Amino acid sequence: MNAPADSAPPLRSRAATVIGACSAIAAALALLAACDGPPVVDAGPLESRPGPREAGALDPVADAAAWLCGHYSSAAQAAADPAFFDVRLHVVRIWPDRLDGPWLYVEQAMANALDKPYRQRIYRLSALPDGTAESIIHELPGDPLAWAGAWKDVSRFNALDPALLAVRPGCSVVLRYAGPGRMSGSTQGDGCASALRGAAYATSEVTLTAGELESWDRGFDAKGNQVWGSTKGAYRFVKEAAAPARRPDPEMPLGTEASVAPGETTAMHPPMPGATAPAPAEPAPGGTP
Repeated sequence: MNAPADSAPPLRSRAATVIGACSAIAAALALLAACDGPPVVDAGPLESRPGPREAGALDPVADAAAWLCGHYSSAAQAAADPAFFDVRLHVVRIWPDRLDGPWLYVEQAMANALDKPYRQRIYRLSALPDGTAESIIHELPGDPLAWAGAWKDVSRFNALDPALLAVRPGCSVVLRYAGPGRMSGSTQGDGCASALRGAAYATSEVTLTAGELESWDRGFDAKGNQVWGSTKGAYRFVKEAAAPARRPDPEMPLGTEASVAPGETTAMHPPMPGATAPAPAEPAPGGTP
């Protein structure tokens, strides 16, 4: 039996309504996608959230962060060679929800004065176009000792605005792969200022693996003569315990300078290049990236 002549128009009308609704939904989704840009916080625009890391792909920022984070000691080197001191080093991830990092807090102290660290800095790791990782050094505002021991409770840094940090120009270290499971890097040229003991600038050379960190920091005068720093090579820090290095969600993977600590007399180890505060009476052991 044939359908009534007036039944066709309502079917066409309902189809048109469905098609129109689908088109509206698609347009709304497209608009939302177009509006999805990187968020902005007080310290400036954040980098876009990275996608998943492909199997076997190299990521110098992720590896540098993972290998750097941890709790270190130079006790073994100090026991074998009296020219080196027993130093404890802590590198921990802070501000894990920020996308413009990783950000790391670094604290360094003599083993016999753990409550009085002689070096405290904040580092930010950033990817460079040539496939290397730059470690950018920042100074803490005010008295750094107010943050002593903060590696035990990184939530303390939630009260610190990154915009208050001061970058130490010329003291960044650029890290690159130097074989499987190994990275190395250094400061660039003579741009890291230092006024300690007549120095004009400081340099730092770094070697990094998942289990060790070696750092050799030296100061030079305007003629290129070494005026402070270890004369026997780098300090060797052995990682005794790991520290979380990744963002909790999503997965996401630091510059160096010399450092100063009291009590060292056997070698010309430096304070932090370009430091504005008076150096301790005795210079101290190596720094970190």
